[in-house]
Amino acid sequence: MTTILALLPLLLVLGLLASGRASALVAGLVGLSATLAASAVIVTGTRGGEVLAGLFLHETAAGSWLAWHVIAIIAAGMFFHRCQQARGAVANGGALEANPRRLWSVCFLLAPFAESVTGFGVGYIIALAALRRLGLNGMSALLLGLYSQSLVPWGALATGTTVGATLAGLTPNELGLSSALLQIPIHVLYLGLYWRFAREAGFATSFAQKVDDAIWTALLLGLLWLANRYTDVEIAGAAPTAFLLAVRFWRDERPDAARLKSALHANAPYVALTLALCATRLVPPLRDLLKPLWAMRPFEGQPAFAPLYAPGFWLVSIGIVTVWLARASLSRVLAETGRGAWRSCAVTLLFVVMAQFYVGSGMAETIAEALRAAAGRGSAMSVPMFAAVGGFLTGGGSAANAMLMPMVTALAHAITIDPAWIAAVQNSVCTNLTMLSPIRVSMGAAILALPAAESALYRRAWPLALPPLITGFAVILVLLA
Repeated sequence: MTTILALLPLLLVLGLLASGRASALVAGLVGLSATLAASAVIVTGTRGGEVLAGLFLHETAAGSWLAWHVIAIIAAGMFFHRCQQARGAVANGGALEANPRRLWSVCFLLAPFAESVTGFGVGYIIALAALRRLGLNGMSALLLGLYSQSLVPWGALATGTTVGATLAGLTPNELGLSSALLQIPIHVLYLGLYWRFAREAGFATSFAQKVDDAIWTALLLGLLWLANRYTDVEIAGAAPTAFLLAVRFWRDERPDAARLKSALHANAPYVALTLALCATRLVPPLRDLLKPLWAMRPFEGQPAFAPLYAPGFWLVSIGIVTVWLARASLSRVLAETGRGAWRSCAVTLLFVVMAQFYVGSGMAETIAEALRAAAGRGSAMSVPMFAAVGGFLTGGGSAANAMLMPMVTALAHAITIDPAWIAAVQNSVCTNLTMLSPIRVSMGAAILALPAAESALYRRAWPLALPPLITGFAVILVLLA
């Protein structure tokens, strides 16, 4: 009975989203309400009713604090996006000729690079802006923009992978390297789906172009493995994408001095943002100064928030300068930000608090123990599903790994399966599934001002869940053999 109660909120959320009859906000409200009710019953039965009030207050506060880190990026990212709109045609850099080469560069290099540097869905914002320059709007842009999340194991300078490695007893580079190996089949499957989505968006891809795409994808995956093998995991996603992006720009655009200057001017806010974030994270004196400065950490085991180190500070600061230089109305930008960001911020809060209650109430451990008792070593097959649900609900590798990594590695030790590869499956599946998180989807719908777009997107985008899941299950089968 306890296991059924623990599973019920997850099943409700997944059923509502799959039905297409409920938005991510409604599914989050229902899921959190069911989680609170189930955890109250379980905690009262196992620990006594006297601890219920304390548990409720602690987990709500801890979940809200964890959600704040994501909400701060969503709101700041939305503000930054609106500031670029205030620049008008200059920010857009003018429309570009739409062709499959440019589309591949946006989906597999530009947007993943931005996500590797900033994280928390900022790459999605940049992807949508670039896709609109190629003439894509509506559902096609929303769908292809999800490829910004295809290298999320290294998103936000690999914070999720670092958290997961720490909890699994590995070094960040060990987990990054194994995750890079798993990313090879995941990316190959992503590429096949990309050609289908591109065709549906009106980008007919010839055989020669598919060969070109495949070669560049192989280069990306090879450099990703080398970067994880020989450099710090923090820049192992950003460095390969940045290098290939520069090479592709010279190959495809052949810019002269005037065009290069124009491109830099059109993308000046993005260049400034990238430089600021790289400097604050990769230059030791600056990083060591800002990271602890005024840092707040009210909960043990939760990430600290340093206001001058957080990406949101630089998004807002550069956005304000952009609005000032454009002589636009800051109050109008703020109002547009509020109207566009509130829904995705609310969805984030609901799902992260829900995930926190799964940990604090012991519901996650209850499900894992029931699976181990029922299936023995076969319970390892649940790891990809747990990872997928964690990434889907939280929208971030840090939160999902914090929630599930201790449980899955303990399960690996109990059933004598290599915990390092179990950790790699957990990390790879959960981070890749963040692309379908209601948090990401609702943010994209808000940016493109598409009402009730979540259910329509899920009906088209659900195959993107298959590459990480297929890879995860294949690895588990090999480990069990």
